[in-house]
Amino acid sequence: MAIGLENAGFSDALVVLGAAGLVIPAFARFRISPVIGFILVGALVGPAGLGSLTQAFPWLYYITISDPHSIEPFAEFGIVLLLFSIGLELSFRRLWTMRQAVFGTGAAQLLGSAALIAVGLHLLGQPWAGAAGLGLALSLSSTALVLPLVGTSSPVGRGAFAMLLFEDLALVPIIFALGAMAPTAGDDGWAGIAGVALRGGLTVVAIYGGGRYFLPRLFAQAARTKSPELFLAASLLVVIVASVATTAAGLSPIVGALLAGLLIAETEYHSEVEVITKPFQGLALGVFLITVGMSVDLRLILANWPSLLLAVAGVVLTKAVVTGLLLRVFNARRGVAAETGLLMGSPSETTLIVLATAAQARLILPSTATFWQTVTAIGLTITPLLAALGRAISHRIERRAPLEDVPADDSGRTIIIGFGRVGELVADMLSRHDRPYVAIEADIDAVTRARAAGHNVVFGDIVRRELVDRLGLASARALILTMDDPVLTVRLTRQVRAQFPELPIIARARDPRHAAELYRAGVTDAVPETLESSLQLSEAVLVELGAAMGPVIASIHEKREELRNDIRAEAMMSREPRIRRIRSREEIEAVDAN
Repeated sequence: MAIGLENAGFSDALVVLGAAGLVIPAFARFRISPVIGFILVGALVGPAGLGSLTQAFPWLYYITISDPHSIEPFAEFGIVLLLFSIGLELSFRRLWTMRQAVFGTGAAQLLGSAALIAVGLHLLGQPWAGAAGLGLALSLSSTALVLPLVGTSSPVGRGAFAMLLFEDLALVPIIFALGAMAPTAGDDGWAGIAGVALRGGLTVVAIYGGGRYFLPRLFAQAARTKSPELFLAASLLVVIVASVATTAAGLSPIVGALLAGLLIAETEYHSEVEVITKPFQGLALGVFLITVGMSVDLRLILANWPSLLLAVAGVVLTKAVVTGLLLRVFNARRGVAAETGLLMGSPSETTLIVLATAAQARLILPSTATFWQTVTAIGLTITPLLAALGRAISHRIERRAPLEDVPADDSGRTIIIGFGRVGELVADMLSRHDRPYVAIEADIDAVTRARAAGHNVVFGDIVRRELVDRLGLASARALILTMDDPVLTVRLTRQVRAQFPELPIIARARDPRHAAELYRAGVTDAVPETLESSLQLSEAVLVELGAAMGPVIASIHEKREELRNDIRAEAMMSREPRIRRIRSREEIEAVDAN
């Protein structure tokens, strides 16, 4: 059967694949978030963009999407796969430890934001029922946008994930509650909520019990075939079956996807499943972002920009303040609270669902729903910008945090700047050889973990010049720089070398070029990561090939010293012209003075 190229599916596929393969790499080259790239593509090729010109220019049909509803199923599948991947990164044990954050902070954030927004809208003339519906809709935040920006392992990501998970669980009860608030609804609406809760609970229990029994056997059979296609089919089958089951029970399909991910995370196949489904997740999520962009009508925004601007700002500020204050109440750091608040400030893609439900229940007028749908589209578009603003504010707040006093030590110790994987290993080796040390780290969570493990680590941001003066470098045995920031490492080296000409400074370098720059700045020794990994690899290869361990180690040391001398020589050679220029300038000034 022949299918003509004029079929809408071909043009839609061309737009999506073109965005993924051409436009997004171009954005990445300029360090622009792919999220913004997909949204801008949607705004450009959607019915409010170039799609509106297809009548005048028929050839635009092949590079535009005239019917947004045609790709909505793929967009929804992207959100389902996103929640599935989040479940793969979690476990039931970790989810259980998060129960207080999910049902405590999450519930307080949702209900608190909804209450404040509802009161504000009621004061502006919206009836109470409609204000409540709008408050619940606008208090939701976007799982599909927030989690890819921050993940689930960082302090910001953990706080955001707990609140987003509660919102996802509360979506269906919110929809039924709005239906129950409809003017024509009676007790049947609240009975429907109770029925959904019962059916949903039984479905979750059934999925959990069946998954624990069947999933290991299913993936074992797929693994024995050694067929990646069959393994992928089994993975997608599990996601779809779980999503369909929760949908049939009246819950959201993303609840089933999350549960499927949690079940697979308990098996030994979770890593393979995560890798094999990652491309589908990224592409389907890109389709969702394109649909977000297509909902942005620039002409409508330009015609109503003052009211839209006030509405977006009001929603974002209200949610940011509520979220930030709640996190502070639960002992989150000020920087984390501020960043998480701004990140959660925008409405969600599920806001559109709740708005449609409120309009259908006649709680709000269709024109009101259209206005807030535009606000939601704008909020989704600026979410990456809010995330960047939140990070900037968080860094500024953290730098203003009070510095801890570095413990005094008259015996002479080594000072380590940065306590990541490199700094921790250096500290372990110093402890093994009974050499005292103190480490400085700007990440308070890393400091807390290090102290719990028995390391001598204090909190401080080395970017602040006053911290350098409080390190006690005059009595230090050595300074070790392990930060993964080439510019900061060079700058700090110059600063310390100018004050302490005799202090040994050993620095981590990314590559030989960075090492040469550090030598010019004044380090005693620079250790390039690329060279060290190459030397270790060479040593392992030679030993595996049967070479004697002693000569191999000796040759590795000789090669390391040879490379180190070459880097030092390169640093001095590039320094000579500069020294000659300075001398020439001094000579000219001396002649002018005479």
